[in-house]
Amino acid sequence: MNSPWHLYVMAFLYIIAGINHFRVPRLYQKIIPTYFPNPSLLNILSGAIEIILGVSLLFPPTTQYAAWGIILLLIAVFPTHIFMLTNPKASMGLPKWLLYLRLPLQFLLMYWAYTYTL
Repeated sequence: MNSPWHLYVMAFLYIIAGINHFRVPRLYQKIIPTYFPNPSLLNILSGAIEIILGVSLLFPPTTQYAAWGIILLLIAVFPTHIFMLTNPKASMGLPKWLLYLRLPLQFLLMYWAYTYTL
């Protein structure tokens, strides 16, 4: 799985996801757990971090650091997936099975990033 093509796909996904935080901020703010302060700021920070990490994946001197950053980011945003599962307003109308499927998907994404830390 550790190929340049896969790396470009991963970088593209994080860059696009980060841009979406700025294109549709309400969508992301809605899924931030209510026990976190300032959802607007958290949305901006997480979007900017996704863009920075995605771009950083593309440069060999920073690829490993970016991959570790993505793993940490995925851990940091994991509570949003739990919140979406437990809060009907945050679920965006997605079926429960899909919300449950997103939980292990986060671990697969972490593993994918991990393959670029070696």
